[in-house]
Amino acid sequence: MPVVDMKIREYRLKFLETLATVYDRLESESFFYLILEHQLKLKRVDLVLQPELMLTNEQKAEWDFLLEQLLKEVPIQYLMGICNFSGLDFEVDSNVLIPRPETEELVDWILSTLIERNTGNLKLLDIGTGSGCIAVTLANQMPELSVTAIDVSEEALQIAKRNVARHGVSVNMIHKDILTAENLDSNYDCIVSNPPYVRFLEKEEIRKNVLDHEPHLALFVDDHDPLLFYRKIAALALIHLNDNGLLFFEINQYMAAETVSLLTEMGFENVTLKKDIYGNFRMICASVRPVIRNEALQ
Repeated sequence: MPVVDMKIREYRLKFLETLATVYDRLESESFFYLILEHQLKLKRVDLVLQPELMLTNEQKAEWDFLLEQLLKEVPIQYLMGICNFSGLDFEVDSNVLIPRPETEELVDWILSTLIERNTGNLKLLDIGTGSGCIAVTLANQMPELSVTAIDVSEEALQIAKRNVARHGVSVNMIHKDILTAENLDSNYDCIVSNPPYVRFLEKEEIRKNVLDHEPHLALFVDDHDPLLFYRKIAALALIHLNDNGLLFFEINQYMAAETVSLLTEMGFENVTLKKDIYGNFRMICASVRPVIRNEALQ
C-alpha cells in the first residue's frame, strides 16, 4: 500500500496545532499518544527511535477522522472504545459513563474496608453499574466476593456483561429500575452506588465533551430532589443489608452535608465522608445497626 508523504512526527505537529483551539497542549499530547498506541501499536519512544516512520493512506484517513471527532469534543475513550480503570481496560460507548479517577478512589476504599473485615465470603451489590467498572474491579480484586450488579439500561448491561467476560470474573447482572423497585433480590453485606447526582443547575460547570456525549440518564437528577437516588437506595439498604452491613456512595461534593444528614436521619451510623485527591468530599460510607434494620423490616 502506498504511503502518504508525511511522517508520523510531522502529522503530530498538525494534530497538536489543530486541537490547540479546543484543548491545552498536555491534553492534546495525551490524545496523540493514546491514538498512536491504540491504532498503530506504537509508543512515544518508537517515534524517537524511528523518526522516519510514515502513515499509509488508510492510516492517515483514520487519524483525520479521529481528529475531526476530537474537535467536536467527542471523548477520546468513546473513540477508542476503551477506558482504563484501576489498571483494567473497560469497553465503553455513549451508553455508559466514562469511569472516573474519583470512582477508583471509592473502589479502593471499599476494598480496603472489606479486606480489613476479613470475614470470609461476602455479598456485594453495585447499583447503577454502567460499564461495570466498580463491580468487575471488586470481583477481580476479591475473587471470593459474591458480586451482583444492576442497571436500568439494557444497553449498559450488555456492555457490562462484555466487560465481565473480558476480565473473566463472576458478576450476576440484573436489569432493574431502582426507583420503582420495592425490594432487592437478596440481602448483602455491602451495597455500593454511584448514582446520578449532578443537578441541572450545575450544567454550566459540565464540560462540553461530557454534556454533549455522555448519557444524561446516568448523570443528572432533578434540582428539586437531588438526593432522590440516595434516599431510595438507602431505604432499600436498611432492609437488605445484613447486620453491620456497609453502604457506600459516590456523592455530589456540593451536597455532602445534606447526604450526611439524610443517612443519619434514616438511622445509619458511622456515617463517614471522604475527600478525593482534589480535596472534594466525593464519597461516603455508613453502616446499619441491627436494631434499625429490624425496625425497617417491621
